[in-house]
Amino acid sequence: MSDSHAGPEEGEAVRPEPQVPDEPSYDPAAPAPLGVERTPTGDSEVDASLARLGDADHLATDGHIEVYEDVHRGLRDALTALDARPGPPAPVGAPSSSSYDRS
Repeated sequence: MSDSHAGPEEGEAVRPEPQVPDEPSYDPAAPAPLGVERTPTGDSEVDASLARLGDADHLATDGHIEVYEDVHRGLRDALTALDARPGPPAPVGAPSSSSYDRS
């Protein structure tokens, strides 16, 4: 007859359970500048928006979206402002769009 039991017999060495970490250790790299040069455009509003991109260099990836949305908004506003400015006056004697014969 065999005697089965769950524990070790007296004098028998007990092996420790292997330690398994709950989560793998992951140490992401710290934020670092990409080193992308920004060439000035000559438009102070556009240049200020583009300079804002440098703020993303010091943020973790999940913080980039706020910077990109802000820059996008600034560039979109600059383009919209171009549409609102009056263009140069039409040359004297130039036909207007309403003077074409539509027959």
